[in-house]
Amino acid sequence: MTYQTDGPGPLRHVEHVMGTVFSFDVREVAAADRPRVQAALDGAVVGLHRVDELFSTYRPDSQISRLGRGELTPSRCDPEVRDVLRMCEEAEHRSGGWFSARYAGGRPDPTGLVKGWAVERAARMLVSSGAGSVCVNGGGDVQVHGGPWRVGLADPLRRGELAAIVEARGELAVATSGPAERGCHILDPHTGRPPAQGLVSVTVIATSLADADAWATAACAMGAGRARSWLGRLPDAEAHLITADGSTWHTSGFARYSAELCV
Repeated sequence: MTYQTDGPGPLRHVEHVMGTVFSFDVREVAAADRPRVQAALDGAVVGLHRVDELFSTYRPDSQISRLGRGELTPSRCDPEVRDVLRMCEEAEHRSGGWFSARYAGGRPDPTGLVKGWAVERAARMLVSSGAGSVCVNGGGDVQVHGGPWRVGLADPLRRGELAAIVEARGELAVATSGPAERGCHILDPHTGRPPAQGLVSVTVIATSLADADAWATAACAMGAGRARSWLGRLPDAEAHLITADGSTWHTSGFARYSAELCV
C-alpha cells in the first residue's frame, strides 16, 4: 500500500478495488492519533478487498456467486453478507419494489447498495480512530465526516463539466446513479427492461451512503416521473435529477447543500 503520509498534514490514499477507484482524504489528524488513524486506514483498505471477495458477481468463488448457484445458504454465509442482504430487503420494501438486489431469475446481486455500504463503513472506521475530518470516495459515491467538503456532481451530457456542487459538513453522503459511465445497467425490476422516461443522472444526499446509493438506484429504475414524486416524499434525503434532454429537477431542500458553480 502506498500513502501520502509525510509530515503532519493529511493522510491520502488511492486504491483500485471492486472494479473502481476508492480515494481516502483524512484531515485534522492530531500527532498523537496519527499511528491509530494510519492503522485504521490500512484496515479500511483491507476491508474493501474483503468486500470484493465476498460480494463480487464477477468472481465465481465469492459468497454471492456461490449463493446464486445454490452452493451456499444465507445462514452459512459470512455475517456481513447476511447484513447486506437484509439491508437490501429493507431497501426493496421502502422503495415499493423499485430497488432490487436480484438478477432476473432470482440470483442475488446487491451491487446497488454494497459499494455505498462499504464506503460508509470505511469512513466510520477512520472517524472512530480519531480522525477529525474524513472523505472517502468510491467510484464517485462519497461519504464525509467533518469538513467542510465540496463534492462536484459531474454533468453526464457535457464531459468535463459539473452539473452542481454539494457543500458537505458533518456526516453526509452523496451517491449518483445513471447510465453515463457504464451504459444502461439499471433496469426496471418489474419488466426487466430499461426504465421508461429514462434519467441520465440521479444524485441523492443523505446521512448514510448505503441509503443514498440504494435510493439513487431505485430512482433510476423508476424513471423521471415516478422518481420525482417518490424522492419528494423521501424523508431525510434530497435529490438532483438530470433527464436525457438536459433538463434538471431537484427536491425542495437540495438548495441547502448547493454551492454556486463558477463559470
